[in-house]
Amino acid sequence: MCGIVGYIGDEQAAPILLNGLTKLEYRGYDSAGVAVYDGAEIRMEKVSGRLARLKELTDGGLTLPGTIGIGHTRWATHGSPSDTNAHPHFNSDRSIIVVHNGIIENYSALKQDLIRRGYEFVSETDTEVLAHLLDRYYRKYKSPLEALTRVMQKVEGSYALGILFKDFPGQIFSARKDSPLIVGQSPEGNFIASDVPAILQYTRDVFYMNNEEIAVLSRNEIKFYNVDEELLEKTAVRIDWDINAAEKGGYEHFFLKEVYEQPKAIRDTISPRIHENEIVIEELGMTDEEICRVGKIMIVACGSAYHTGVMAKYIFEGLARVPVEVDLASEYRYRDPIFDRNTLVIIVSQSGETADSLAALRESGANGQKVLGIVNVVGSSIAREADNVMYTWAGPEISVATTKAYSAQLAAFYLLALKFGLARGAMSRDSYQALLDDLKRLPEQMEAILKDRQQIQRFANRYLAADHIFFIGRGIDYAISLEGSLKLKEISYIHSEAYAAGELKHGTISLIEEGTLVVAISTQESLYPKTVSNIEEVKTRGAFVMALTSEDNRDIEKVSDFTVYIPKTNRYFAGSLAILPLQLFAYYVSLGRGLDVDKPRNLAKSVTVE
Repeated sequence: MCGIVGYIGDEQAAPILLNGLTKLEYRGYDSAGVAVYDGAEIRMEKVSGRLARLKELTDGGLTLPGTIGIGHTRWATHGSPSDTNAHPHFNSDRSIIVVHNGIIENYSALKQDLIRRGYEFVSETDTEVLAHLLDRYYRKYKSPLEALTRVMQKVEGSYALGILFKDFPGQIFSARKDSPLIVGQSPEGNFIASDVPAILQYTRDVFYMNNEEIAVLSRNEIKFYNVDEELLEKTAVRIDWDINAAEKGGYEHFFLKEVYEQPKAIRDTISPRIHENEIVIEELGMTDEEICRVGKIMIVACGSAYHTGVMAKYIFEGLARVPVEVDLASEYRYRDPIFDRNTLVIIVSQSGETADSLAALRESGANGQKVLGIVNVVGSSIAREADNVMYTWAGPEISVATTKAYSAQLAAFYLLALKFGLARGAMSRDSYQALLDDLKRLPEQMEAILKDRQQIQRFANRYLAADHIFFIGRGIDYAISLEGSLKLKEISYIHSEAYAAGELKHGTISLIEEGTLVVAISTQESLYPKTVSNIEEVKTRGAFVMALTSEDNRDIEKVSDFTVYIPKTNRYFAGSLAILPLQLFAYYVSLGRGLDVDKPRNLAKSVTVE
């Protein structure tokens, strides 16, 4: 959540900052601001609301001359969204300017101490504490680097910082702990940013900062330090993304574009790992013998990534016969999980920066567990800190509500489950080959579904004013229901819940009344009759039922009011096909309600605080 961009170079900074912040809008924000230094004066503008207001106020940045600057999009944590609480923040004489992502957990005690020392505060934020604390130590030590390291030793919590010192007009100072921050290098100047899309237009050479590291940027030089002010050697990473991948490409919204990119995301994730009909996952770092010794898999994730974990539990246990536990990362540390030497922990995250998932990774590592990260962002914190990392090649995902990263994560789990199943002798070579053939066909089958979206659009238009929608399914279909329900509530703001269909009589059915929409997922052939029975139960109470099923299940039309069919595939892979109509349904409901599909309220793309 929140976005930081900084620039120092030959060009005017403000337009570059505003452009970079626009590329970070997907992260979620409620206010924005920029500060630019022309060598004599630091000028600053900040507003609550959308970036469009800031662009209009600054005439696209032209009213803020200078070739050094920092910018920020804020998601309120301390203090309501307002012009005053927006970043950047500053000390009393505006000689130190700060932008900050994260949360300073001990800000209240620090603030009270600063007030006793005579400092006055104008905002409600924890970030203003940093500005005054920097002022205190800078006055004492006369060194920006010394002041910054002192502050880092003093504060508790998470932070990514961009800082301007008026006394040092040729430098930008930055630091990070548990909040993402990258440094970009180009012949025309240097950058800091929260994420690659902000600076991809200007450079592809990026340094990834580790925890408690400092970067000092000048026009022609970048220096890195640790908290002891010792120089560090770092190597830049070349970003190979196609810059057009971060643009809409003619689609009305990133969400719809990324829905249509899912076949490619799955293709790109599985194809490089299949060689002559053998799954080769070198980054797993495990021999077949080591795979056979795994006694338990623990999958830890948040949000949609957690839903892929729920699906993966069915897949691993069915195909590889290895027990799987699935945990919400936000709960993982609080249940005192039981480890043993043969447990494999898998941490799943699109951004690779999810705070709760990172904390779960670190706890697992501290307990001596092998940790595999499944992430989409190269060089992200989870990628760097896990023992091994398996990348999902979905490319940049801009819309806040995930689609293609979710599908790519599922594809990664399919590959792992098949590899584990064959290595552990849980499947025959013939079964393995048949599953592999089905896996290779998935992208083509997904493309077929996406060619016929009109019926979903027409149906969605009937339910724009719905108050409550319920999703039901059994087994893998329940896992699909979880993600379908989440997509709808994320972008349409309709109350939506997913339930295991077998639990209907244990209380849930009391919520069904005349006209309630129930979405029944039924892709598992062995469970067709039971799902039909559940549909009849809710229909008896007045529900209107949309059924989503495989094309061989024509009997379901007899009990449902509207039926969506997906191509037949192996039952373990059905989730990749079934999710597409549910994503489109959520999209068209949101669109019909006049909502901002790509930037739903109160949500952020990367949740980097607990």
